[in-house]
Amino acid sequence: MRLGRNAYSHCGFISSFMDYYYEKERDPRAYEHFDQETLGAFREWNRRVFAPGRLDKKTKELVAVACTFITRCPYCIAGHTKAALEAGATKEEVAEVIQIAAALNAGASMAHRNIGLDVEV
Repeated sequence: MRLGRNAYSHCGFISSFMDYYYEKERDPRAYEHFDQETLGAFREWNRRVFAPGRLDKKTKELVAVACTFITRCPYCIAGHTKAALEAGATKEEVAEVIQIAAALNAGASMAHRNIGLDVEV
């Protein structure tokens, strides 16, 4: 995935921030440095987590989309959004789970506001 100069053009300063950190392709050779058995176990675990179970594939991917906006991983955002759409999610459903993630992020700030306000000097 490549996020270019115009990927976030509507966000002003966020555009330059995202360009600075994510304007590069991931080098697949980086995986050569990791234990292959451990990576294989992670891939298998991840495959099982996202396999249909009590929740169908679409629901799992929509949950993942919301989570990716909380973890702020652009690769995960793109990958899970694509998987959700391929599983039958609509753009409106994706937008709704993004708003859920935004509300939870904002809620965490509000829930912990007293920590900053309780500081005395």
